[in-house]
Amino acid sequence: MALFSVPFILLLVFVMSSFAPLNDFDEGVAGRLHAYALANPGYPHFLTVATEVFGPTTWRVLVVAAAIWFWWRGARRLAVWAVLTITASGLLNLAVKEIVHRARPALPDPVSWAPGASFPSGHAMAAATGTCVLVLMLLPYLRGWPARIVAWSVAAVIALFVAYTRVALGVHWFSDVVAGIALGVVVVAGTAAGFESWRRDEGRRPAEPYKEGVEPETFREGNSG
Repeated sequence: MALFSVPFILLLVFVMSSFAPLNDFDEGVAGRLHAYALANPGYPHFLTVATEVFGPTTWRVLVVAAAIWFWWRGARRLAVWAVLTITASGLLNLAVKEIVHRARPALPDPVSWAPGASFPSGHAMAAATGTCVLVLMLLPYLRGWPARIVAWSVAAVIALFVAYTRVALGVHWFSDVVAGIALGVVVVAGTAAGFESWRRDEGRRPAEPYKEGVEPETFREGNSG
């Protein structure tokens, strides 16, 4: 939580204080990516499709579907954790947007448009939250480090790709998507820590969620059922 909280808090302070170096950097990145999008007419369409395929609704549906499956298999607390985490992430994103109320990029000849405030990116935050939740739910079924590393790598690539699409389309600043990913991970880490505290209070052995998942017992209990 500390690892990802620090960059989010720093970006929050810089954005709310209109820190000039950050603004200049954001504008420079936005300008370069916007120029590339204008020079390649088919590229914005690809990014638009991709950003919607991996948009917030997709992650909510996938997490809820996974939660229903785990609920059916008897892991009801894990299912509740997943739904609460993705819900808390969405609500927190809306709250921070309202507090900061940062304007989105206003680029000449825009290739896309999005409503609402800009900081932090909802798409990036939802992707980070959704992928992390799904990996933490599935880790007990992945045997060995290679499979777990692949799972976390895929989650990271998806979140970073979604973040890139939002900046490349000109609907978010670079700092928006970094903050979105950071805050999404913080939410998951916080709820996972709370879940681990509950497990220990119940007398279950200590676990490391990022290695074993938030409820390592799901694999054994599912097989025994």
